[in-house]
Amino acid sequence: MKPDWIAVDWGTTHLRIWLMTADGQALQRIDSNKGMAGLRPDHFEPVLIDALRDHLEPGVTLPVVICGMAGSRQGWAEARYVSVPCKPPGIDQATHVPTRDARIDVHILPGIKQDKPADVMRGEETQIAGVMQIDPDFDGIVCLPGTHCKWAHISAGEVVSFRTFLTGEMFGLLSEQSVLRHSVADDGWDGDAFTDALDQAMSRPAAVAAELFSLRAEALLTDLDPVTARSRLSGLLIGLELAAAKPYWLGQDVRIAGAAKIATAYADALSAQAVPVTILDAETVTLAGLTAAYKTLQDA
Repeated sequence: MKPDWIAVDWGTTHLRIWLMTADGQALQRIDSNKGMAGLRPDHFEPVLIDALRDHLEPGVTLPVVICGMAGSRQGWAEARYVSVPCKPPGIDQATHVPTRDARIDVHILPGIKQDKPADVMRGEETQIAGVMQIDPDFDGIVCLPGTHCKWAHISAGEVVSFRTFLTGEMFGLLSEQSVLRHSVADDGWDGDAFTDALDQAMSRPAAVAAELFSLRAEALLTDLDPVTARSRLSGLLIGLELAAAKPYWLGQDVRIAGAAKIATAYADALSAQAVPVTILDAETVTLAGLTAAYKTLQDA
């Protein structure tokens, strides 16, 4: 089957492209490491054309709907931010990008901004739109774990407020570039160690910096297992986040959309606090949001 349109999630470090049918079925996924951070504005079109080289035909123009960092100030073309409270912005607020190649018709979806406390998102608003497509009557919290974890309060079909935590980036920096890199495994999981560290951080968040160094000290003095150290590091950082994000999840219904491992870690952490949690597949909600934007474009 030939695609009717192209869905794109263009992040800071990765590019994900889906060849789509008109009714929102993904025919094929294309992955690339050519994220926004390594590109100049004039690179984006050639990168996209190269990725789609086997799927473009002369005389046929495919709509391309993009979410994510391609719309940042350093991206392909800066897309606006819509202020909360707002519905997840759609194609009617997108930036239409002129292209040299007539075989693509590119639209970059807007992000969302919040003035107090200052916060922004690009790409996650499309995942939120996807959650709302899957469950139109949902009122509660959408948690989007990743490099920068987002907590968004959804009510009456609108994003009321949101908060971003640097937890994933902190984990990467500490495990790969700090003194802890000598003590932390590259992979593996110890669920009990994670839960204990999570509880420790939530009950005594002011002591987390000291507990982090204890991981290095225990590795030197008692040969702390590197997998246990990795799991405790994750528990300490996620616990610190949950302690600060408590106004979002306490007494709320939470939907988590993210990669399987990290989504499960957040779900386990919240379930331990007796919070009702549903895990949604990140790719499913992303495509649901992009498909909703495409269908609006077709109806225009």
